[in-house]
Amino acid sequence: QGKFVEAGGGSAQIGGSLTLSCTASDLPLDKYALAWFRQAPGMGREGIACLNSEDGQPDNLYYEDSVKGRFTISRDNAKKTFYLQMNRLQLEDTGVYLCSVVSTFGWRTCLPAPAYNYWGQGIQVTVSA
Repeated sequence: QGKFVEAGGGSAQIGGSLTLSCTASDLPLDKYALAWFRQAPGMGREGIACLNSEDGQPDNLYYEDSVKGRFTISRDNAKKTFYLQMNRLQLEDTGVYLCSVVSTFGWRTCLPAPAYNYWGQGIQVTVSA
C-alpha cells in the first residue's frame, strides 16, 4: 500500500506563508491525480486544491474559493512529492491538512473525500493574530 509523509505544517501569523509537502514512499505518484484537503475543527474534510493531470495543466487545476489566489498546488514527479504553497494565511485557514491521491485524471474539481485512494497522516496548520 502507498504511504505518504507530510511535512511543513506548524504555526503562522495572519498574512504569513507556509509550504506543505507530501512525499510518497512506495507509490508511483505520476499515475495519480493529487489533492489537498482541509479539516477545520468539528468539520468534515473539504477539498481545497486539486491537481487532476499528470503535468499540472491549468485546465485541470481546482481551488476552493476561499484559497483561490493564495494557495498553489504543484507536483514534482521525480521527487514523488507534491506541495501546497500557502500565502497570505488567514485565521480561517487553521485546520488539519491532508494530502490524498486518486488514480483517475481529468477532473475539473476535487472529488468527494471517499473517492480518494490513499491519504497522508494529516498535519496541523494554526494561524494566529
